[in-house]
Amino acid sequence: MSILAGPIQGALAAIVGREALVDDTAACVSAAVDGLVPRWIVRPRSLEHVSRVLALAWDAELAVVPRGGGNALALGHPPSRLDLVLDLRRLDRVVEYNPDDLTVTVEAGTTMGALAARVGARRQLLPLDPAGVERRTLGGLAATDASGPLRARYGTMRDLLLGVRFVQADGVMTWGGAKVVKSVSGYDVPKLMVGALGTLGVLGELTLRLHPEPEFEATWLAVFTDVAAAQAFVARLVDSTVQPSRVEFLNRAGLAACGAGDGPAAVAVSIGTAEEAVRAQGETVARFAREAGAWLRPLGASFWAAHAEATALDGAIVLSVGTLVTLVGETAAETERAVAAAGVAATLTGAATLGSLRAAFPAVEPRAVRTLVERLRAFLAPVGGGVIIQRAPAAVRAAVDPWGPVEPGALSLMRGLKDEFDAKRVLNPGRFVGGL
Repeated sequence: MSILAGPIQGALAAIVGREALVDDTAACVSAAVDGLVPRWIVRPRSLEHVSRVLALAWDAELAVVPRGGGNALALGHPPSRLDLVLDLRRLDRVVEYNPDDLTVTVEAGTTMGALAARVGARRQLLPLDPAGVERRTLGGLAATDASGPLRARYGTMRDLLLGVRFVQADGVMTWGGAKVVKSVSGYDVPKLMVGALGTLGVLGELTLRLHPEPEFEATWLAVFTDVAAAQAFVARLVDSTVQPSRVEFLNRAGLAACGAGDGPAAVAVSIGTAEEAVRAQGETVARFAREAGAWLRPLGASFWAAHAEATALDGAIVLSVGTLVTLVGETAAETERAVAAAGVAATLTGAATLGSLRAAFPAVEPRAVRTLVERLRAFLAPVGGGVIIQRAPAAVRAAVDPWGPVEPGALSLMRGLKDEFDAKRVLNPGRFVGGL
């Protein structure tokens, strides 16, 4: 690399311009990923730049880490190597907005806050609300499949992404999904890209399905005497005609973090539609809560902002725990016990009607994290559940597989896809499932 560094640097500068190529030591150190310091940071202004940079990286077999806002760099394995960080934040245009069709095409570096400001003027929204969503890029949200409480009604990025324009590891620009000009091998390309951490291609443009803002919305908090009662309440909701926008489980620490009072377990329910329908469904929610022995009270819209801040928890280790909807209560209790055995307390929140919990707790030594994660994985394995380490220090993710065990057939399929899309392991090498 040292012999070739000069010619490569000159070629990169010729592609993007000297002002868009950073090789300053301090800047590169600040862009390190899990302790690996890149030789260069490249800030392209167009997809053509991305294509030519990746073609050069392919020929020189450089390791490239695509980056948007840098909010999820602690997800996945530490990369096996790193030569170049591809900073996509300058790709921030709204390419095409069709409010009558409820679709929008944006470049991958567009932030959710910028998109919300643009489509909000027409009372439309992209219903994705993970913690810190306003500052996150759309490409990053897709690459990490990030979601929040609104997934209970609207689904995740996989449900909202209609089409993508991306650059393959060898620099070839490719399209898939809606507005297809060229596709590849019959794959559902948009869904392949969601959650792949940029290991199959660098997202350049995304075509997204928007939704109208609800005419009226209300939120209630039901506080229960134990998790079993909360579980029974969620089961009633799932089997009813109520159509909630959000159904979030919170344990005692989650309630406290949101400034929402105290109690062993709680469920926050939000409904958004026509006002008359909201009030009618709210009466059903109130009846279910009373029959489950809960204390119910209305919440203001500010609750969800507090919830987002509470689940951000800078510096915490965060686990994504997947279970059956019928086992949310038991899984929450077991998660609290496993984390408590490590000497800390867990803040639990999650989409109760989807069996998706988020556990956050202060950093502890890697061995303790390994023990608690293995305990939870063993608990969930019989029902097909699992645990993903969403965020943790590199030492933790080096000590315990952040993804967990994968069925051999599925891993073989993923390896085959990686071989087809990136045989030289140029893009985010080592970060994905099985070290792909």
